Amino acid sequence: MALKERITEDMKAAMKAADKERLGTIRLALAAIKQREVDERITLDDAQVLAVLDKMIKQRREAIAQFQSGGRADLVAKETAEIGVLQAYLPSQMTEAEIDELIAQSIAATGATTVKDMGKVMALVKPKAQGRADLGAVSARIKQKLS
Repeated sequence: MALKERITEDMKAAMKAADKERLGTIRLALAAIKQREVDERITLDDAQVLAVLDKMIKQRREAIAQFQSGGRADLVAKETAEIGVLQAYLPSQMTEAEIDELIAQSIAATGATTVKDMGKVMALVKPKAQGRADLGAVSARIKQKLS
């Protein structure tokens, strides 16, 4: 079953179970997916749906940081719950060792030696790590290895 279909089925299940919080988050995810499909006039495949979900999680993490600095514990809890629902659709997270191995392979494949070559390395790493690791942290590790 495609990821988008699985999300739709989960939405139906949440409706039947009257789980309002989960239903709201799933509807937001489906709306974001549909918006991208309409904007680009395409049907998203699983990798593109993962990219949308990854972006939504990143937005929620940024919102959590803002809410914590503003002292809004209620909104922090809401955003954290939404992240939990969205992460259920992502593949298992990569371990530190897997990330390091992927970076090493990509550096070797591109022949990168300086920070100027970082774009080439990220181009190889991003499709393999999308949804499985925080790409910001991966980018920082690549920069550290190439420095």
